[in-house]
Amino acid sequence: QVQLVESGGGLVQPGGSLRLSCAASGSIFSINAMGWYRQAPGKERELVASANTFGFAKYADSVKGRFTISRDNAKNTVYLQMNSLKIEDTAVYYCNAPMGVGVIWGWGQGTQVTVSS
Repeated sequence: QVQLVESGGGLVQPGGSLRLSCAASGSIFSINAMGWYRQAPGKERELVASANTFGFAKYADSVKGRFTISRDNAKNTVYLQMNSLKIEDTAVYYCNAPMGVGVIWGWGQGTQVTVSS
């Protein structure tokens, strides 16, 4: 079972930027898709970005043009660059590997992102 450790969250003002990292304890080289999810208080967890092994990325409409996902298979790490942050981006962010309607691994502890003035 691969363990996932997310980091890089924090408190930022609207319009600011953060870069999240997700370190996997095992190889992600053969994993077709890696994704970033978020869960805001009182809401369900949602997939906001995913990237396949060829670097093709998909984004939720709410973050398109502001967030960029990337993966470094050699370091077993996935990144999420978040720019032009909005208050509604406030959530706990998690990474995992989407598979069908679920995910491959157990969830990590996530990293809190708070956007507030």
